[in-house]
Formats: sequence, C-alpha cells, structure tokens
Amino acid sequence: MSALYTAIATSTGDGRAGGRSRSDDGALDVTLAIPKEMGGPGGGTNPEQLFAAGWAACFHSAIKAIAAKSKIAITDSAVIAEISLQPVDGGYGLSAALDIELGGIDQTAADDLVAAAHQMCPYSNATRGNIDVKLTTTVA
Repeated sequence: MSALYTAIATSTGDGRAGGRSRSDDGALDVTLAIPKEMGGPGGGTNPEQLFAAGWAACFHSAIKAIAAKSKIAITDSAVIAEISLQPVDGGYGLSAALDIELGGIDQTAADDLVAAAHQMCPYSNATRGNIDVKLTTTVA
C-alpha cells in the first residue's frame, strides 16, 4: 500500500536542549527547549508539545469526519491532548490523556463518536498497546 502523505522534519543542534526542528517545506520551524518543569530554561517548544498538538488535531479531524459521515450535527468541539513524559527502566516513556468536548449531542452519542474516532485516528492506532491512553468525553 502506498502512502497518502509523508511528513519530513529534521532536527538539528542539541535536540530538545536548544536545537531546532524544521519541516522540509518550512511550514514548521521551531526552536526546542527543555521545559522549566524539567529543569530547563523553557522559552521554546518540546517534542511532547508537538506530539500533543499533532494528536489533538488528528483526533479532532477523525471526530469531524465520522460525525459528517454519520450525519451527526455537532455544535461545538475541542480535543485537548496531554502528553506526559515519565522515567521508565533506563529511559523515558509517554502516557496520554485526551479530553474531548462535544456540543449538541447526548453523552451516549458522544461516547460512540469518540470510540469510533479512536479507531480511525493514526496517532491512536500508532500508540495502541504501547502507552497508557485515557479518553474523557464531556458534552455541553
């Protein structure tokens, strides 16, 4: 099966400690920094923030696509992704919490929509069974 799209990014410098990450088309060009919470200077983004932004956007798109296909009218929506970095045996691991806010539908429909999106989203599929993921759905 051929790829629908391939993203290319290059990290240079000192990685998360003051390096730079840039996409091949230049649309993404960020300075990286260790967060203050980890003893760094802050002042730049980090891989966990980039992962959170990507997963939130992708999951949100999956919700919108499934809702449209199923003719479910959502009045408002947001996906907040929290990616946590923690030490594991000799290295580091990730965990994730996705907080999904949906308006205009009841809780059961929202839960079903989120479950379907979790099966469709490439980030969810890539991490399934690899990291702890908590999904919380709230309706407004």
